[in-house]
Amino acid sequence: MDLKYLNTFRVIVEEGGFSKAAERLNYTQSTITFQVAQLEQELSTTLFEKIGRKMVLTQAGERLIPYVDDILSSVDRLRNFEEDLTQCQGDLSVGLSETQLCYRMPPVLQELHSQAPKARLFLRSMNCYDIRDALINGTLDIGVFFEDVSGFGSTLTVYPLAECPLALVASPRTAEQYPDFVTPDRELAVSFIINEKNCIFRQIFEQYLREKSILLAHTIELWSIPTIKNLVKSDLGVTFQPLFAVQKDLDNGTLVRIPTELDDRTITAVCAQHKNKWVSPLMKLFLDLCTAQSGSHLL
Repeated sequence: MDLKYLNTFRVIVEEGGFSKAAERLNYTQSTITFQVAQLEQELSTTLFEKIGRKMVLTQAGERLIPYVDDILSSVDRLRNFEEDLTQCQGDLSVGLSETQLCYRMPPVLQELHSQAPKARLFLRSMNCYDIRDALINGTLDIGVFFEDVSGFGSTLTVYPLAECPLALVASPRTAEQYPDFVTPDRELAVSFIINEKNCIFRQIFEQYLREKSILLAHTIELWSIPTIKNLVKSDLGVTFQPLFAVQKDLDNGTLVRIPTELDDRTITAVCAQHKNKWVSPLMKLFLDLCTAQSGSHLL
């Protein structure tokens, strides 16, 4: 059985279709179709069937996925095997929440590059829910995110990094105009500037506003934390962020903290991997660097 056929099958599953798999693998679609046909012939079963205009997995195709994952994982282990297991090279795919990528991970990434210059690092700034899902389906090696998304049960091995306090912040001028986010049943003519809807700390603060019956004028939704902070500094609204993401701005006075009843609330930063994924030397190095930075230790 040709390993290329198994890899093609896995990429089709990950990409959700033949055409996207062909684009990712730089194959023609006829090549994809041929390889699937060869795999089906060797296994004496049908792996995909056409429903409407889409090719979807059959029951046999669904059952094949864990076997293919095991084989490809074993092949990956063989490719990375060396007499000296401290030699870190190969590819590493990491998904990170943007706050972690911007404010906590640069020293880790710098040290990783220093210790493993032959490694190829593929970084993706992602929503925490998407990181969780990508770890579960095997498209990421490691995720650095906030475990408050939950929903992964015993599927992932999770290493706690830090408890992160949260803070509502604004420019000094905006904070002077809107200093009270504690008194309930109010309408405030100020904008909330924040990440997209699945952002953990956005969800926490919006739930707080609902419970307090505090209505804000408008929500400005952006993906870039530095951009959000720049707009807040320009008196355009307030934002709710992990304290580590705004601490320097609080220290230099360009932002100030507005008291809320969430001042004691924290979220938990973690790094995680799929429990069945082989931990290569490169993965181990990355995990060790993450936990060393946080002062925690791998179990």
